[in-house]
Amino acid sequence: MHKYDAIRPYHDLEINAVLQSAANHPMMKAMMNFSFPELSEEEWKEQLKKTHSIRDFQCNFIYQTIQKVLEKSSEGLTTSGFEKLDPAEAYLFISNHRDILLDTTLLNVCLFEHNLVMTASAIGDNLVKKPFLHVLAKLNRNFLVQRGLSPREMLQSSKLLSEYMGHLLFHENRSVWIAQREGRTKDGNDETNPGVLKMIGMASDEPNLMDYFKKLKIVPVSISYEYDPTDAMKMPQLMAEANNEVYVKDKNEDFMNIISGIMGPKKKIHMKVGKVLDTEIDAIVADNDNVNKQIQALAQVIDDSIIQNYQLWPTNYIAYDIKFNTNKFAHKYQEKERLLFERRMEMRIDTSNDTAVQGFLAMYANPVVNKLKYTDEL
Repeated sequence: MHKYDAIRPYHDLEINAVLQSAANHPMMKAMMNFSFPELSEEEWKEQLKKTHSIRDFQCNFIYQTIQKVLEKSSEGLTTSGFEKLDPAEAYLFISNHRDILLDTTLLNVCLFEHNLVMTASAIGDNLVKKPFLHVLAKLNRNFLVQRGLSPREMLQSSKLLSEYMGHLLFHENRSVWIAQREGRTKDGNDETNPGVLKMIGMASDEPNLMDYFKKLKIVPVSISYEYDPTDAMKMPQLMAEANNEVYVKDKNEDFMNIISGIMGPKKKIHMKVGKVLDTEIDAIVADNDNVNKQIQALAQVIDDSIIQNYQLWPTNYIAYDIKFNTNKFAHKYQEKERLLFERRMEMRIDTSNDTAVQGFLAMYANPVVNKLKYTDEL
């Protein structure tokens, strides 16, 4: 097991000591005061002393924190599809990716509430540079995806990551979450990077790679926020790409995105899990015996599920109508909702810059554009 030490979360035997050492950190105090305003510092520290597993920490502390976050920054989280999953099974959840921390944390809230196996979740090590965030990630059963490596190091790291995911699923019966691509979707187009699937498949010992993917029990996940709390923060990168410029992040940009994602207004949130990919993989094998084409086809199947299960909100229809100068979806929203959306856009971006306006609108409109490829009956 030592081979995974550089990327794995804490073992349960390590949890209590880590919590004791982290209890006095200002960010831990801030989190506890936010989550448990009715408790004194002595009381919540006493509860931490009695915590000896990741599950205990997640259920007794993080779950309460997320409930407070939802209460203060949203109009509620709804779910669908979870009742079709087996509480005894571990799944590989492949999800669209809109928010750095909330996507996977909200999935675990849903799994917990449906008595399903919670996930170990992939997170880029660039997102946990601050020591406390690194500790908190490992306390929440996050494992690290190493970034900024040379090609040779990247190959070794990808193989280790793939093996660890297989170890979790097959030997620990632990579900795993990974985003469909590196980095959050910034333009509203949820597309699976085949490279992610190739990495996952590196640990395969099956003669046919698609047989390995069937064993993984892949479940596509669609998460949709009525308002993206980091929409304006995604704009500089979109603007740079539109101008064919190299985008360089500010030093604290990821951290600020994490905080804004957690506390920024979201209105309604919906999370839907698709069915386990099984017959779909059989169909891929029947259609093609070229491995690269099979992986491309699997990426498309995941995209099909994520896009079709994505919950469209009034904000998506409003952005579509504004962007394409139409009233096609006027029946999907109220005029006051449109005015609120326009006001939000005016407050968050420079509306005199057409590239910024089109980028902001596309972020919300593209889920409608993509869904129209499957059905006209929206």
